[in-house]
Amino acid sequence: MIVVTGGTGNVGRALVAELAGEGEAVTAVARHITPADVPPGVRAVAADLGRPTGLAPALEGAAALFLLVAGDDPEGILKQAAAAGVTKVVLLSSQGVGTRPHGYAHAARFEAALTGSGPAFTVLRSGGMASNALAWAEPVRQHRVAAAPFADVALPFVDPDDVAAVAAAVLCQDGHDGITYTLTGPEATTPRQRAAAIAHALAEPVTFLEQSREEARAQMARFMPTAVVEATLAILGEPTAEEQAVTEDVRRVLGRPATPFAVWAKRNAPAFR
Repeated sequence: MIVVTGGTGNVGRALVAELAGEGEAVTAVARHITPADVPPGVRAVAADLGRPTGLAPALEGAAALFLLVAGDDPEGILKQAAAAGVTKVVLLSSQGVGTRPHGYAHAARFEAALTGSGPAFTVLRSGGMASNALAWAEPVRQHRVAAAPFADVALPFVDPDDVAAVAAAVLCQDGHDGITYTLTGPEATTPRQRAAAIAHALAEPVTFLEQSREEARAQMARFMPTAVVEATLAILGEPTAEEQAVTEDVRRVLGRPATPFAVWAKRNAPAFR
């Protein structure tokens, strides 16, 4: 049994579908999940990573765990996993742990908790995800407008389906223990270019508006902690060479190139119509 936390999220939903399609026994976990949210044959268990003691029913019979950085007690989560007999943990973390550890201390704590926790583990450090562009969905639908700061700063955003595919491979295959993979897309693109890719996918013009740093900060602060807002703005506006670099880890694990942003935009065009 493989337990997938965040089973209704951008990565988790795709991971659950992929594992189920490969015939794996899967339990999908999220706070408000229902059987209607998962493919046939997948067990859905509502649980909160912020309350590790409540995870026991979800972890029952589990051999492997896909873990999000969520809640404030990674040690408690891993203790519950070990007690349930989990022998492998795959953690979805952030590239920022390696490049800006002070801004991503929460994720760094989860990574640190894995060391010496007992089960074999692999860390997936994701770069920025293509699905972040879904923040444009409503303004593009309503006004054909997309706004973002740092219009011409390029970063190699990764398709969340690629992250899910890597996670599935790592969960189901041997040879990944103790490895940290950094997952990016195949090329760096700018916000202006990503908006143009969405326009191309829609076959309609989309106007790009460049936000000021202050405007972006105010927007992010509505749903992100202050430290993460500042770290994110720093990556978006003044990325390091490492943050702008394309890695080969998707290809290394999957044997194929990472998916370009334009392909993600075409696949997700209905969200912007």
